[in-house]
Amino acid sequence: MSDPRVVIDLDLPGATISRHLYGHFAEHLGRCIYGGFFVGEDSEIPNEGGIRLDVVDALRELGIPNLRWPGGCFADEYHWRDGVGPRAERPRMVNSHWGDVVEDNSFGTHEFLHLCELLGADPYVNGNVGSGTVREMSDWIEYLTRADDSPMAALRRANGRDEPWRVPFFGIGNEAWGCGGNMRAEAYADLARQYATYVRDHGDNRVYRIAAGANVDDYAWTDALMRALGCVSCGDGDVGPFQAMSLHYYTMSGEWQAKGSATDFTSEEWYRTLSRAFRIEELLTRHSTVMDRYDPARRVGLVLDEWGTWWDVEPGTNPGFLYQQNTMRDALVASVHFDAFHRHADRLVMANIAQTVNVLQAMLLTDPDTGALVKTPTFHVFAMNRGHHDARHLDAHVVGAETMTADGRELPLLSASASTTGNTALVSLSNLDEAADRSVVLDLRGRAVAGFEARILTGATTAAHNTPDAPDAVAPVAHAGVRAHERGLVVELPAHAYVTVELTLGA
Repeated sequence: MSDPRVVIDLDLPGATISRHLYGHFAEHLGRCIYGGFFVGEDSEIPNEGGIRLDVVDALRELGIPNLRWPGGCFADEYHWRDGVGPRAERPRMVNSHWGDVVEDNSFGTHEFLHLCELLGADPYVNGNVGSGTVREMSDWIEYLTRADDSPMAALRRANGRDEPWRVPFFGIGNEAWGCGGNMRAEAYADLARQYATYVRDHGDNRVYRIAAGANVDDYAWTDALMRALGCVSCGDGDVGPFQAMSLHYYTMSGEWQAKGSATDFTSEEWYRTLSRAFRIEELLTRHSTVMDRYDPARRVGLVLDEWGTWWDVEPGTNPGFLYQQNTMRDALVASVHFDAFHRHADRLVMANIAQTVNVLQAMLLTDPDTGALVKTPTFHVFAMNRGHHDARHLDAHVVGAETMTADGRELPLLSASASTTGNTALVSLSNLDEAADRSVVLDLRGRAVAGFEARILTGATTAAHNTPDAPDAVAPVAHAGVRAHERGLVVELPAHAYVTVELTLGA
């Protein structure tokens, strides 16, 4: 049997892959904020204003483009005024969704925006529709972005910040079909129009307003939001009160009540998980098709602002804190998603993995006892893909790859995508076979290749993961398994491995 090929026309760039497809999500949930991003100014861990500097340094390695906050489900019970002013005077609240713990609001608006400044990331603020008011949301955007002597600008100055922040992204509630209010689609669509109207542009700050969109395959919800916008492709004006809508999709091997273990899984669970990760292609395609009926010019954006793996929590941890380990399987779930994101870059404008630190498919894990910081396998996929940020998508046609049936769907055992920035190209390859190595021919057309450099991420087993005692059990290294071929290059892909090949392009 001949080796599979990935055919890439290097001279036919397509849509720009927004760096915001590599966005992140930080909710007041478990140890994501407290003990993750924020340790307090009195901590022995190096910090600036209570924000962990090792976390900041690690995330800057990824070129983190944006950060979504404060939720999630927490967003629709969060009242922003409780999180501003002197910390000692801030009221407490109950975080009813995540562990039923008491939240002291010591990490609020100013702390979050300072974190974004340290990261060099754009803030994506999620407002409260479920239990908030139109005025509350309107006041928040004024507080954040207005420069003159308005009431909210004056309050911000009284709380220590003279200049307004730039806040380009604002969410109009979260999961309105569930924890954000248990609403019907049409009822929420009307509220989205109303609330978004009062999330005003102040000064030169232009807000991209994101309505709370569908869960998984609820295409009727997407249809209702698009109908609420009307004919968005008519004329050259604004598309309407909101400019995008979200989508949420999580990957697991089991079901909601028994999601499966992060580290102890069978061969069947391995393939079922990856098959479900591949389902993101179907979801993006079908939601885009619904949107195309109303918006063939694709002026309204789709935002996958919650995605990633969701496993049963690690034994002995609080079930409401959603702390899970992160293995080579999680890394390949991420790589499969990114390949799909690249293919849908003409409609998909942002994506936010859930979540950045210590929760679900995290980039970083912090040890609550020693404070040690661990980079997960998923972190390394983000780092290896940094060259795709704001690059032009290149079609990568996979030919002759093996497939298998898993979870009732055909699962390709090879996933690929590519992009170019003009003088370079980056090719991403995933071998989803848990046991078999394979060779892949990169059939490179349209431009000469003057040089290449490859990196590989894999582990001793499919469940390999990093810990404070073994922080580099899964870490990228230079890959020597690439050689010239009459069609371009041959890449050796070990079992359960992720490889990127950076090409230097000639004429």
